Amino acid sequence: MGKFEDFPLLALRGRVLFPDTTVNFDVGRPISISAVKSSAEYESRLFVCAQKQSDKEDITDEDVYTAGTVVKIRQITRLPGSTVRLTVEGLFRAQARQVRKENGTYIATVEEIVPVRGDKSLEEAYFRTSKEILKDITSTDSRLSKDALSALDRCSDPDVFVNLAAHYLQIKTEQKQDLLQCARTVDRLKKVDKLLNDELEIMRLERKINTVVRQNIDKNQKEYYLREQLKAIHSELGDDGEECDELKEKIEGMDMPEEAKNKCLKELSRMSRMQTSSPDYNVLRVYLDWMLDIPWSECTEDTEVLADAVKVLEDDHYGLEKIKERITEYLAVLKRTGGHNAPILCFVGPPGVGKTSIASSIARALGRNFVRMSFGGVKDEAEVRGHRKTYVGAMPGRIISGMKKAGSINPVFLLDEVDKISSDMRGDPAGALLEVLDPAQNSTFVDRYIEVPYDLSKVLFITTANSLDTIPVPLLDRMEIIELTGYTPEEKREIAKRYLVPRRREANGLKASEISITDRAIDAIIDGYTMEAGVRGLERKIDAVCRKAAVKLSDGKAKKLSVTDKNLEEILGSKRYVRDGGALKGDEVGAATGLAWTSVGGTTLTIEVSAMQGKGDVLLTGKLGDVMKESARAAISYIRSNSASYGIDNSLFEKTDIHIHVPEGATPKDGPSAGITMATAILSAFTHKPVKKSIAMTGEITLRGKVLPIGGLKEKALAAYRIGIHDVIIPAENQKDLEDIPKSVRESINFIPVTEVDTVFKNAIQGI
Repeated sequence: MGKFEDFPLLALRGRVLFPDTTVNFDVGRPISISAVKSSAEYESRLFVCAQKQSDKEDITDEDVYTAGTVVKIRQITRLPGSTVRLTVEGLFRAQARQVRKENGTYIATVEEIVPVRGDKSLEEAYFRTSKEILKDITSTDSRLSKDALSALDRCSDPDVFVNLAAHYLQIKTEQKQDLLQCARTVDRLKKVDKLLNDELEIMRLERKINTVVRQNIDKNQKEYYLREQLKAIHSELGDDGEECDELKEKIEGMDMPEEAKNKCLKELSRMSRMQTSSPDYNVLRVYLDWMLDIPWSECTEDTEVLADAVKVLEDDHYGLEKIKERITEYLAVLKRTGGHNAPILCFVGPPGVGKTSIASSIARALGRNFVRMSFGGVKDEAEVRGHRKTYVGAMPGRIISGMKKAGSINPVFLLDEVDKISSDMRGDPAGALLEVLDPAQNSTFVDRYIEVPYDLSKVLFITTANSLDTIPVPLLDRMEIIELTGYTPEEKREIAKRYLVPRRREANGLKASEISITDRAIDAIIDGYTMEAGVRGLERKIDAVCRKAAVKLSDGKAKKLSVTDKNLEEILGSKRYVRDGGALKGDEVGAATGLAWTSVGGTTLTIEVSAMQGKGDVLLTGKLGDVMKESARAAISYIRSNSASYGIDNSLFEKTDIHIHVPEGATPKDGPSAGITMATAILSAFTHKPVKKSIAMTGEITLRGKVLPIGGLKEKALAAYRIGIHDVIIPAENQKDLEDIPKSVRESINFIPVTEVDTVFKNAIQGI
């Protein structure tokens, strides 16, 4: 015998497990579920033994056999209700020496039943005899599967052979239990030899009877006979076939396409011919569950009155007028056309501006179900199209999974973060989305798991992204881009008052009478504690204020906390940002303030230039991209070719090294829009004339001194506004974009349109 070990005890009704086998079974009783949960503390191992009376529901340690098998849990599958399906691997036979109950779970102290080997010649004789009988069984049309026969035939270890034979043969529980607890190998072989002889004799008799019966029954009688046999077999196995009948009734009652219904019935027919312990049985059972859970015809009714939908958008979001206007147009057309061939909307903007919440509001406005699927970091094409059900652990892709979650065929389906999709050797998920997001194709979308066409044409797809740069062009072509830019401080204040403060107050268990936050306090949080395009950071700070209030109110020292701009630093600590922190502190030589666009909104950057004695080398630092480096060289070339007009000795360039640096060196920077900013800083460094601190600029420079248009003007203007810049130089061709900038920002900033870089120098550098 072996050493003593503790394992959670799991009792099975009418079933005995053996080592060297892998089996599936369902667990539903609370005492059994508790044992499964406790197995996590025992390296996912259980002591599984048979129950003496299979019909007894509540058991004690006296109601189970003491001999059982220690198993390793390989897979746990959740089934409807509280039932779980286990896939376990038998490790070794064991004898329970003591059983105790701990926290609602039976714990068995077991000792391994080590095989007792005897006369090798006698064992070998019985072993060979058993294998010969097995060959006779195979030739007599065995009811054993080919896999079972093959496993038994290949087996070279007598004890393993006994375990496999007992597992595969249809024998009584008491006989299996006898084989399990028998220690001497030769005795086990004797018992198996007798069982195999009995099996062979039964098969011969069955064959003889079937031959006689088959000669006397017609086709209808044959069908009846086979069905009665099947019922008897199910009854003997403890499965009366009701599950298959219920599934067939459900499938035939489902309003699904004919192709899908025929597929389900075909797979159900295959499943009904399998044993419940077969791995393929579980695969087909899970497949049919999916097919029955997916919505095939369930449809929600859209909101009848457009004004009601518009009101939902107004209630849920402040500002974003152009966005609301476009969405209202979209909803109006959607209602008139019935939603067929509707364009795919793509909301693009920095984090925290409300892309996901707008999609949720559209669903609420239409009265449709809403489902969100994040595609950030998805690399495997199978995440979209699913895996074939023949693979272990196969399941449908995210699209079909989302439809199951939605519960209707016309939900609002949000594909979040589509710009974060990447590809590798497992395929291109973005390519798989082409079919999903194409109104001309998605009515026959085929997921590899369900293997039949599924209609996605009634789904309202909405996507979100922080940037369009990483989205493949074919995918981008299928979507209508709607840009959401950052909020102004005034908009942030209103959003905080209307939505953020009430939401965080409720989340922290506070009443309106217990905390008040003044407008000045909100402005102070926006200016001193956040520097963002959206409002996510603002919400975190408001949440921090509410938590502090909850602490003070819980102490009983105060009944209400009034938050003002005066006591804000006591609550949140010192300010993290200074409003003009991104601008120059004074008029400086060789430094200019530029404006840049990032995926999280606009920002300012200071470009520094140092001219020093050298050999005419150019040094560029600050993790600059190729385009930005080329802009720097274009700026140097322009100033060098026009040096005489700026009073610079041309020979000076041959003996001067130019070092151009953009601070925050750990952050990658690229793009041509810093061209005029670099040129301004370079000219300032060579003429020793300072750049005005109150001015910022953006624009691309050419070798002829032309200023070309740039993108992201609104985000850049908001960035300048946030840090207190009053004068912004922009390309003249970007004047048309000024109407997109909020009125409060346009009134606070003096935009200077330019076409020539000379005009930039005259406005930005003193004395030029």
